[in-house]
Amino acid sequence: MSRETPEFSTEERSTTGSLGRQWRPNIFVRKRTSKNDDHTPVLQPLTIQPEESMENWVAEKLTTNGESPTTSSRTSPSPTKGTKNIFQDIPQSVSSSDPKVAAQQAGDMRNIVRKKLTGYVGFANLPNQWHRKSVRKGFNFNIMVVGESGLGKSTLVNTLFNTSLYPPRERKGPSLDIIPKTVSIQSISADIEENGVRLRLTVVDTPGFGDFVNNDGSWRPIVDNIEQRFDAYLDAENKVNRKNIVDNRVHACVYFIQPTGHALKPLDIEVMRRLHTKVNLIPVIAKADTMTDEEVIAFKSRILADVKHHDIQIFEGPRYELDDEETIAENNEIMSKVPFAVVGANSEITNADGRKVRGRRYPWGVIEVDNEEHCDFVKLRQMLIRTHMEELKEHTSNALYENYRSEKLTAMGVAQDPSVFKEVNPAVKQEEERTLHEQKLAKMEAEMKMVFQQKVAEKESKLKLSEEELYARHREMKEQLERQRLELEEKKARIESGRPLEEKGKRKGFSLR
Repeated sequence: MSRETPEFSTEERSTTGSLGRQWRPNIFVRKRTSKNDDHTPVLQPLTIQPEESMENWVAEKLTTNGESPTTSSRTSPSPTKGTKNIFQDIPQSVSSSDPKVAAQQAGDMRNIVRKKLTGYVGFANLPNQWHRKSVRKGFNFNIMVVGESGLGKSTLVNTLFNTSLYPPRERKGPSLDIIPKTVSIQSISADIEENGVRLRLTVVDTPGFGDFVNNDGSWRPIVDNIEQRFDAYLDAENKVNRKNIVDNRVHACVYFIQPTGHALKPLDIEVMRRLHTKVNLIPVIAKADTMTDEEVIAFKSRILADVKHHDIQIFEGPRYELDDEETIAENNEIMSKVPFAVVGANSEITNADGRKVRGRRYPWGVIEVDNEEHCDFVKLRQMLIRTHMEELKEHTSNALYENYRSEKLTAMGVAQDPSVFKEVNPAVKQEEERTLHEQKLAKMEAEMKMVFQQKVAEKESKLKLSEEELYARHREMKEQLERQRLELEEKKARIESGRPLEEKGKRKGFSLR
């Protein structure tokens, strides 16, 4: 029996929605041409008006087929005689951890028949609903900057968000500057708005990092701050009222590398090893204008070699199956610039063409911050803000925080059964239980055999000991009987020879004096 499968297409129609367009697909159902045909289904389109409800449409089709709409329109999902379920050709997808079941499901997904709707349903407006909700609620983003003093961390943050989060500081001189004794954690929060979109930005700074002769343990305050933010979010999740949970977790950590041109310092390697499992790590080469292009390329290759050698995980943008070639090429270009060689500048200058640009002026020329030929600042901003901000937040929530949460609860003695979150196939579950039962029986049988063999060995040792005792008593009794026999034979021989049994001693004489 052959069946004509309709092709999936989207017919664009002009609407007044915010998307500017929406499609009106068609619904195909199976309908017999006559009662005496060869039961070959023919796909015929049915037109449904947008204002017509599904319930009225079903009632009308049941009436056409000779069924009562009052009794059949609200019965069980199984179709009655003379009617066809329009969704019966769509297989139900059930996720399973079994490879065979998963392969079967994948094959079923490929066999899905795509239907076209002729009326406007409304789920095409879901992106608009999400957009309105997000704009009304606003966004938040927490970024941490780690690096030695004098590498331009504050300047780069101001350049990234094109605002003065960090006011310029006046240098009082080496004798008047207060040098911190330990690494401190400072955070600055600001509400910024762009084209009606509000962003709650929090910048976590680490002044004093790497400024000491002995920097051993200088990463501990940074790691402790990240874990404290995880703990605060975990406590908020465990409360009864979880409506207004403030996400203060660090979503990205921009690590500033000193432009030495050689390789990563031991302090950089150790800090990155401590941080990469708790935060999205993004390394940048600070003050890249102090190096030539050849030096930057060589320095990047050495940094990547050290990162790979020490198994340090750097954030990479996720890749999705539905991404187009342009998006994939854009992501590959961004990742090819890691670690980003950046230059920060807040002031505008006039270049040789008369344009005002953000950059720095040197005797040999002008370096532009927003020029991709001069530095990688544009790619860094593109990753952090324009393309991967939500991915940074999702990876923090779904991977980094969940790993920390699991370790924390496990250390507290809270055991979590992972099977609770899995949809299990009953046949597979029964097979697993049967296997576990057989293993349990085999273990019990082995234990019983071991106990039985132990008891048999103990009994055999006791019997052997008793046997040895009996043999010893038997030998003693046999030797005693042999001695008695010899004595009796000796007595018999004396009696037969007429000798007395016992020899009489000589009598002593008497003397008279």
